[in-house]
Amino acid sequence: MAKKRTVKLGPVGADIDLDKEEVYLADGTHLTEAEAEAFSERVLTQARWRGRPSVSDVTVRTPNLTVRVPPDVRAALESIANAQGRRLADVSRDALTEYAARDAR
Repeated sequence: MAKKRTVKLGPVGADIDLDKEEVYLADGTHLTEAEAEAFSERVLTQARWRGRPSVSDVTVRTPNLTVRVPPDVRAALESIANAQGRRLADVSRDALTEYAARDAR
């Protein structure tokens, strides 16, 4: 019979053989080899790039675009963002995406 252990998040410790020990996370979830592998893959994927998460695909770095706009355009975008409870960057991205989709040739 496998030993039962609850693991708390913290510094990395010794390796655990999940075939010999039953490991439970703090929320009571049983940690399997497959779940540990999926978790480590997510962590390694996220650790590859610093900064904000990709808006397209976690394996692809999202290109950055800096634009200058007149004060009234910025104010309008900020007003929309505040009314929708969203970030200015998200509203600006949506506006550019809509424009590109509408006027792409």
